Amino acid sequence: MRWQALLFFLLTTAVSISQEKYPKGIFQNPVDIPIVLSGTFGELRSNHFHAGIDIKTQLRQGLPIYAIAEGTVTRIKISHWGYGKALYVAHPNGHTSVYAHLQKFGPEIEQYIKNVQYNKKSYEVEVFPDYGELEVQQGEVIAFSGNSGSSAGPHLHFEIRNSVTEKPINPLLYDVPVRDATNPTLLRLYGYPLSEGAQINQSEKRIQLSFSKQPDGSFLADKVTAAGAIGFGFTGFDRQDMAANKNGIYAVKQSVNGKVYSAYTFDSFSFGESRYINTLIDYPYYGQFQRRIQKLFKEDSNRLSIYKELYNNGIISVKEGLNYTVAVEIADVAGNTTKLKIPVEGKRQEVKISKEADKTDFWLVASKPNSFDLGGAKVYFPQNTFYDDFYIDLKKGSDTVVIHNKRTPVHRNFTLSFDVAKFSPAERKQLFIARLDDNGKPEHFKTYKRGTTFNARIRNLGTFTLAKDTVAPEIRPKNFKPRQWLNNYRYLSLQISDDLSGIGAYNATINGEWILMEYEPKTRTISYNFDDKIAEQTQCVLKVVVSDNVGNTTTFEETFFRK
Repeated sequence: MRWQALLFFLLTTAVSISQEKYPKGIFQNPVDIPIVLSGTFGELRSNHFHAGIDIKTQLRQGLPIYAIAEGTVTRIKISHWGYGKALYVAHPNGHTSVYAHLQKFGPEIEQYIKNVQYNKKSYEVEVFPDYGELEVQQGEVIAFSGNSGSSAGPHLHFEIRNSVTEKPINPLLYDVPVRDATNPTLLRLYGYPLSEGAQINQSEKRIQLSFSKQPDGSFLADKVTAAGAIGFGFTGFDRQDMAANKNGIYAVKQSVNGKVYSAYTFDSFSFGESRYINTLIDYPYYGQFQRRIQKLFKEDSNRLSIYKELYNNGIISVKEGLNYTVAVEIADVAGNTTKLKIPVEGKRQEVKISKEADKTDFWLVASKPNSFDLGGAKVYFPQNTFYDDFYIDLKKGSDTVVIHNKRTPVHRNFTLSFDVAKFSPAERKQLFIARLDDNGKPEHFKTYKRGTTFNARIRNLGTFTLAKDTVAPEIRPKNFKPRQWLNNYRYLSLQISDDLSGIGAYNATINGEWILMEYEPKTRTISYNFDDKIAEQTQCVLKVVVSDNVGNTTTFEETFFRK
């Protein structure tokens, strides 16, 4: 019967969604404190767009989270990273709400997922309850705010999705009460010569442009001289009232002599296209300076659906002797807008900054598979691993290879293989494929070991090596001492750490009975909640076994007492 209920739900959902795109007044707030944002929808993140809004929880955990409307729980996921503890609720009006980085769930949901965890003997779980199995009412406490997963601080990550397409939708389009009377901030402006022989201010390369604030609050750029096909880009941020956070910009529009050349808004997008953020920004600049320039022109490799209007892909063809006025507007959901005008004179001048030829021995065609032999290693790039064709820089070595640089974006995973025949079977057990960071520290990649060949699926360029981990993880008690009475304790906590390949697995028992230990990687802590009530025994023998990612294992065993 589950499929029948689900089919009925999807059919009624499709009807509900078609009635009004962003219906008002159908949702209540997920929190009962003033909504202040530390992150906005569509915000530019590493290799993806932010799919929701981040609601500040006053630097606290444990605040009640409310169902924004009646519905049924369709998914619960608990993981060490990403969303941490996350809850998905489907609503009859065709939307699904998502609540992430939670501390714990409401009582009924918490007991449900605890049963799953104990049955699977795993902290990390993902379940899809039958439709109607876990129903919630509008205003019901369904969870408590936390800091789980890849959260950088206590907050609620909140999303609204289309239940049929699963596309995230900007929650601020549904009357979320966020105070905002502040215009977006324009930080920097850049010009891009885009065609062969094109120039801006005597430069064939990206060039920063100056601008100044006008009496009416708008901005005016210094006059630009240019020739050929050019484009513009900017850096900036938005800020809501009551918070100093530099959040993402909602809408961008570029016009030339009154005609709209490009316009995009962050109303919605699909997760499948999110990685194309690397084509919206100037990725080489980001790779070098860790700042994101948003381009006002669309390149051929850009497959984003956020564009509302496009003419000539936002590229301006500047002819000598003609003048152009480029108008740029950046806005937030509340309609606050920052305006910029760029006067452009079509004039070809002597080039002072020339475009450099960046050639290597290896030419990569993005639309085809590419394989390269790097001596003791091989690299295979599937079709469309990259966005564009380019000269790739490869440096061969025995145990260390260099695969281009971090200024080039990667869209799909590629495979790096090392030949480990020269190592003994015992040595191979302690080896793994690692990427060296800027300080030369190895970063572990999941390594698939097949005989004398080690493989890793990677989506980052840089320097890679075979690293060796011979040291087992460390375990130490955090909030108790050996043979201590713990009658009034709510939690039992230990700290676990590994110096190289990282924590791979952990397991804990009390008197031989498996217990659920919650792992928080940010604090390197595993904790057991005594409310789980294992078989009550006065003398308790705790045993914890922790392994790193190459199999080095440490066992901790200690006795405590509890009535």
